[in-house]
Amino acid sequence: MRLKDTGYTAEQIKEKASKYMIETYERFDFVAETAKDQYIYDDKGGAYLDFYAGIAVNSAGNCNEKVVAAIKEQAEELIHTFNYPYTIPQALLAEKVCNAIGMDKIFYQNSGTEANEAMIKMARKYGIENYGPNRYHIVTAKMGFHGRTFGAMSATGQPGNGCQIGFGPMTYGFSYAPYNDLQAFKDACTENTIAIMIEPVQGEGGVHPATMEFMKGLRKFCDENDMLLLLDEVQTGWCRTGAVMSYMNYGIKPDIVSMAKALGGGMPIGAICAREEVAKAFTAGSHGTTFGGHPVSCAAALAQVGELLDRDLAGNAKKMGDYFASLLEKLPHVKEVRHQGLLVGVEFDDTISGVEVKHGCIDRHLLITAIGAHTIRMVPPLIITEADCDKAASIIEEAVKALS
Repeated sequence: MRLKDTGYTAEQIKEKASKYMIETYERFDFVAETAKDQYIYDDKGGAYLDFYAGIAVNSAGNCNEKVVAAIKEQAEELIHTFNYPYTIPQALLAEKVCNAIGMDKIFYQNSGTEANEAMIKMARKYGIENYGPNRYHIVTAKMGFHGRTFGAMSATGQPGNGCQIGFGPMTYGFSYAPYNDLQAFKDACTENTIAIMIEPVQGEGGVHPATMEFMKGLRKFCDENDMLLLLDEVQTGWCRTGAVMSYMNYGIKPDIVSMAKALGGGMPIGAICAREEVAKAFTAGSHGTTFGGHPVSCAAALAQVGELLDRDLAGNAKKMGDYFASLLEKLPHVKEVRHQGLLVGVEFDDTISGVEVKHGCIDRHLLITAIGAHTIRMVPPLIITEADCDKAASIIEEAVKALS
């Protein structure tokens, strides 16, 4: 929908949003009207270099032509039917996803937090049915983030943070250990622990990749103790980190993995994939969803996954991630650059506010986000070029210099 077709001005649209919407977001002060590839355009045609990508969603580019065509074609044939009849996009996507990432079974959801809820439920049910009524405990990482529904929020190892404050007691059955500390994870497990659940790269926690020793050690420890390894790849999955899934960077495989964001190319979809033995925990009536596996979302995802794989955007993510990081390391006031592929975090020294850098970049038409006091995070479309990286780094440098 274009602003000119509504009869309203941009300011009137902002006023309507302020009047009628429950706002929990810090809004960027422009109306996003159109988008293409690595750019978003406002109602005046102003171009913003998009290093946010809808929070790691538009990985094959904004309004990717093949994704848009798939959405249009499917919407003309079948929009929604629930999950009793078979649908073609569901079945084709299931085959493509499972074969691409080496997993056995898939269950569709609508978002990342729902995918993590399903993963938690599957692990707990598997543990109780196979090992007894007390085998439901899960250890997660401090400073992790798994979503905003109650199970996923409770699994988020940030007690007292913004997403937990004011909602009362969290769901029982979780313990937390420091990320990348293998011994601490082992110590946090008890005879009732059924799973360890982590992100391969902590995104909201400041862009901290797992070490090889940590990831391989968790896999070995879980195998030795009849426990499941659950990986939250909602943000890291589908070529973001230089591999199709981040766990492939470590040469291991999880028992269950969650995904969302980049999977749908802009349409809402989430999923979990599991080993066949573990997937058997879900039986008729044990879990369900009205919209999960939505035909239009699955058609979009089928086109999106095809683009990501056929164009080797994992390879481009690795190449451009290394190049972009090399530029960022040279900027003033940079304390550390952390990245895996094109999931990139820049931590500045104590004199520079990450939020102020973010606002400075937005003013200069570069879209990024900030984490914590001194860190910015970037998750651009995986189609970006060296020229895009050069431009983004130059804008960040301008924003930092303006503050210092």
